Amino acid sequence: MKVRHFISLLDITGYEFRKLISRAIELKKHRDRNYYPFKGKVLAMIFEKSSTRTRVSFEAGMAQFGGSSMFLSPRDTQLGRGEPIEDSAKVISSMVDCVMLRTHSHEMVATFALNSRVPVINGLTDEQHPCQLLADMQTYFEKRGDIKGKTVAWIGDGNNMCHSYIHAAMLLDFHLHIACPDGYRPNQAIVEAAGDHVKFFAAPIEAARNADLLVTDVWASMGQEEEQKLRELAFKNYQITAEVMRAARPDALFMHCLPAHRGEEVAAEVIDGPQSVVFEEAENRLHAQKALLEFLIPGK
Repeated sequence: MKVRHFISLLDITGYEFRKLISRAIELKKHRDRNYYPFKGKVLAMIFEKSSTRTRVSFEAGMAQFGGSSMFLSPRDTQLGRGEPIEDSAKVISSMVDCVMLRTHSHEMVATFALNSRVPVINGLTDEQHPCQLLADMQTYFEKRGDIKGKTVAWIGDGNNMCHSYIHAAMLLDFHLHIACPDGYRPNQAIVEAAGDHVKFFAAPIEAARNADLLVTDVWASMGQEEEQKLRELAFKNYQITAEVMRAARPDALFMHCLPAHRGEEVAAEVIDGPQSVVFEEAENRLHAQKALLEFLIPGK
């Protein structure tokens, strides 16, 4: 049987995306204490970038399914001493049942997958963050139903989260309005592939008009701290404020992958307000990834 990987949302179909959301909601509502499909199975987690939600959700998910997980960093392995990715992939995948990587280079994850005999999951790269979109879309479906035909406003950096929102718009058939400063737009090839699912706006309030969901991310992502001051100037007018939220539909939701910087990309009254679902969104990382692990790991 061909090994399935989850390097990008585009590794699954729209139908499979909706099935994963449905299964995640089911797992969240009905946790069977006698259901241990991964007894004896091991997930290797390679972290080049630090994490809270990614590590806790994958470890907890494997434990709840009766399996185990191991945390690996470049400091703990030969990856940190220059061993080729291809060699590490062949060795590690011969001993575990699945591998999750959270790292800078998207190419590193793709190369690892090409040389792995077991499923490989992209826990985050500088280019994409597909696991977060599983949780975000689960949260929307729980709160408002299917997102097909709806409008999502992305305000801020055209980063890995923005790229995965573009992919989600393609798969789930929603409209994505993007407002970001010049010089910080998403990858043009990714935008072009999405066709008319994506539209750009000059100002956040224009992108947010009649939107069903508003989303943002930090101005400076991990590894960009040296750009903080420059980015503060570039993004100062790209905050989701109460005024921006009022431009959206009255029942619009606010999401953020966290951690958030109140007073920068989002006003405290928004992220802590009644339209914010950021903590349910964060919890859903657990349920969505359990559904993903079920989907990918054979021999359940």
